[in-house]
Amino acid sequence: MSRARVARRIAAGAAYGGGSIGLIGVAAVGVLLAEAQLAKRTVYGAPAPLPPVADGLYGRAFGTADPLRLALLGDSTAAGQGVRRAGQTPGALLASGLAAVAERPVVLRNVALSGARSDDLERQVSLLLAQPLGPPDVCVVMIGANDVTHRLPATESVRLLAAAVRRLRTAGAEVVVGTCPDLGTIEPVYQPLRWLARRASRQLAAAQTIVVVEQGGRTVSVGDLLGPEFAANPREMFGADNFHPSAEGYATAAMAMLPTVCAALGVWPETDRLEPARREDILPVAKAAAEAVREAGTEVTGARAPWALLKHRRRRRLPAADTPTPEDATQP
Repeated sequence: MSRARVARRIAAGAAYGGGSIGLIGVAAVGVLLAEAQLAKRTVYGAPAPLPPVADGLYGRAFGTADPLRLALLGDSTAAGQGVRRAGQTPGALLASGLAAVAERPVVLRNVALSGARSDDLERQVSLLLAQPLGPPDVCVVMIGANDVTHRLPATESVRLLAAAVRRLRTAGAEVVVGTCPDLGTIEPVYQPLRWLARRASRQLAAAQTIVVVEQGGRTVSVGDLLGPEFAANPREMFGADNFHPSAEGYATAAMAMLPTVCAALGVWPETDRLEPARREDILPVAKAAAEAVREAGTEVTGARAPWALLKHRRRRRLPAADTPTPEDATQP
């Protein structure tokens, strides 16, 4: 069965209550668990530092009046686990990049939680929507890896994500989702676990894309976080625990997601006009989702249902992230 059909089945199961659809065949579970025990001995080579707090005001050179509000939700990747400085986290990098492109200050609020699965998104969304100033202008969600490793049913995973995106969109926030990363890139994981992990994570990423686009959000394929750098330079792109990204890895991921975050707010210089030379197209959403997981950094945006735009936006090098002062971090 094609990846597009599998993704559509998972998304349909989430919508209509078909909670039994899994990410991998039952016959593979025994092999997966055996290989997982071996992988655990080497994946966590050293403890990853706790994510540094990066909440606060960025782009102070543009003043402090009428800042854009950016929020991050999700798991340890969204939180920035694996680095030691606030300016190295994806939230700080995205906030600084957004401020530079929009030429406006940006207030960052990060409610992501290390170890979170999609069933924690409801709590995270509630935290954001309880703010007295209302919802953020744009929310970036990075979730899915722990759903795969903890075998949360795929239909349940995408149902919970769809509900979170729907709440944020209903409240007036733009939403960009970095889909499930390719777990087959984790260096100490061997075959056949590597193949199974890649298959499961890509299936989930494609299904996530379908439900996010249907709820009015945009997705960016996180894939191998992001591009060939991880396969070519795993020692540089992964952190000390061989699982979470290093500072270079987070910078690569943030650079791939920034154009979509800016485009969602209407401040990216490129339009949504398709460029065939860049392999951009308008496709049925399930096919667009399947195509996106093949190339990390690919954006999928809804067009007239059931169609979606497949975009490969040009990336910009990120400015160095300034570190917010304690006073900045108290802002909502």
